[in-house]
Amino acid sequence: MLRVVEELADEAERQVRDHVWILSAADRALAGQTADDLDDAVSPPLVQEKLPLVDRLADLRAALAVLAVALARVHGRLAWFLGAATTALTPVLHWRALPPKDGPTFGTVQPTLQQYTEAEDAVRRLRKALAALTAA
Repeated sequence: MLRVVEELADEAERQVRDHVWILSAADRALAGQTADDLDDAVSPPLVQEKLPLVDRLADLRAALAVLAVALARVHGRLAWFLGAATTALTPVLHWRALPPKDGPTFGTVQPTLQQYTEAEDAVRRLRKALAALTAA
């Protein structure tokens, strides 16, 4: 997940640097707001790692919601970037923090601590990339 987000962010930064992607003022504003909202969703590593797993998963789902809402408000390259970012984080939708009780789990799995950390780092990398777009 983090590798995919790194590649995605690097590509976005390259497109902006090479003037392939020229962001409008509205795109920059949405990128900035989305970066701020992602920052609110996932705390710094030392804070995030102390949270119960159910809260960590809720924060990751909140980050996905931030991306989905932003995606619904835009088109063009920024929409493509946000769509790819959302797709990269979709494994989070198949995770559960709680052990199953009697009955099916709808195909969910319990992620490892490393997977939580990687997903949170991916959100932080997306936040950084979106913040950089505001200065483009």
